[in-house]
Amino acid sequence: MSSDTDVLLALKQTVSVKARNRPQIGFKKGSATVSSFKEATHLVLANDLTVPKDAPTRLRKPGASSTDPQANPEDFISLGAVYLAWKLREVPGAEYMKQVRENGYTTGFISVTEKKGVADWLQNKSQRLPGLISVQAESTTPPGSPPQLRGSASLPSVASLSRGGDSASSPLKRRYVADPADIEVVKKIKQNEIELQDRNTVLRGIKPNNFTSLKDSFAERLKKLKEGGRSSTMSSSLTPVPDSKMQPRKPKNNYPIIMISSSPTSLITMHNVRRFLQDAVFESSQDARARAASEGNARPEDMIPIYRKRTTIDSSGRETEMQTSTEALAKFGPDAWDRVVCVMTTGQAWQFRPYKWTEPKTLFHHVKGIYFSWTNDPPNPKIKDWNVTELKIDPNRRHVDKSVVAHFWRILDQWTSTYKPSLVQG
Repeated sequence: MSSDTDVLLALKQTVSVKARNRPQIGFKKGSATVSSFKEATHLVLANDLTVPKDAPTRLRKPGASSTDPQANPEDFISLGAVYLAWKLREVPGAEYMKQVRENGYTTGFISVTEKKGVADWLQNKSQRLPGLISVQAESTTPPGSPPQLRGSASLPSVASLSRGGDSASSPLKRRYVADPADIEVVKKIKQNEIELQDRNTVLRGIKPNNFTSLKDSFAERLKKLKEGGRSSTMSSSLTPVPDSKMQPRKPKNNYPIIMISSSPTSLITMHNVRRFLQDAVFESSQDARARAASEGNARPEDMIPIYRKRTTIDSSGRETEMQTSTEALAKFGPDAWDRVVCVMTTGQAWQFRPYKWTEPKTLFHHVKGIYFSWTNDPPNPKIKDWNVTELKIDPNRRHVDKSVVAHFWRILDQWTSTYKPSLVQG
């Protein structure tokens, strides 16, 4: 078969000829005529044109990029597969797939979704066929006229299409002519494309972020650090032997402080705070007061040291317990407010009158606020805007006290390490 012959147009012309009650498509196996497509090796089209049924057409397989059926026949649908799509055009999808497999096409066949489009194109019901490689001869065919084969007004003879044709006469590679309709589709696709960005531009957000407040909050602290570093550098350069009087004094007491409300309605008071934070057992304030009175301690102390056990495991697997203390007191020393890390509140603003910061919003900007309440109590609306964390205590289940206390220490440790790292206990 000459490579110049367009087998797809030949099939299309045969289908239009058949529609006018002309001879049907025949089947041959070698030189003998057979009755079924499955046995055949060749199809007999109009004008006795004999074409191998595995001859590649101009209909490209999905995903293929080749434009030359002769150079890359594996990228194109064979003539037999196109014929089956037309022959079985009115057959349901499941039956169509069954007959395609029975005829030996496990791959390279027309899909169920594309079958109708191929059949419509072969019958001139549609002018477009996705995946079709255009040729110049087809684009010059007037609308409504029977399709013609490329390079000739009539079909070639049977002898020129046989497998034993002259292989020495190989024509030049045909020039690919883009379909104007495909060009328009590509233009529309490019108009909707989104321009890709590099990794630098994609990280730039469109929402402006203002970090002035964060910068201002650290400006004073950075200024002190710079001045401290500058003064220490000048001292070392001017004074070979440091004077002990000029050395910064270490604080005598660097323990953090927890402030407790003096309200009688507070769940945590000076009577029960030690057992709650140190032993992780909640005892009502009345019971703790009565127990202390029976032991001869009618009045609680102003300062209560709380020893908190921490367990560490070294590389050898040995557990070590360390005790760190946290003071809970109302007034202690001139630097007491510098060491306050937590204020337990009952939601009553009068509690803050003797404090350094009397406004709740200002106070809880400098210290961590904790509000203890029963698990069945409704939310307190007074602490909604105070930046206070609410922790729930169960009135009956004492076995959950340990998790509440652990949560309290975790919150306080995180706040202290962030805002007052000098008070973090080792």
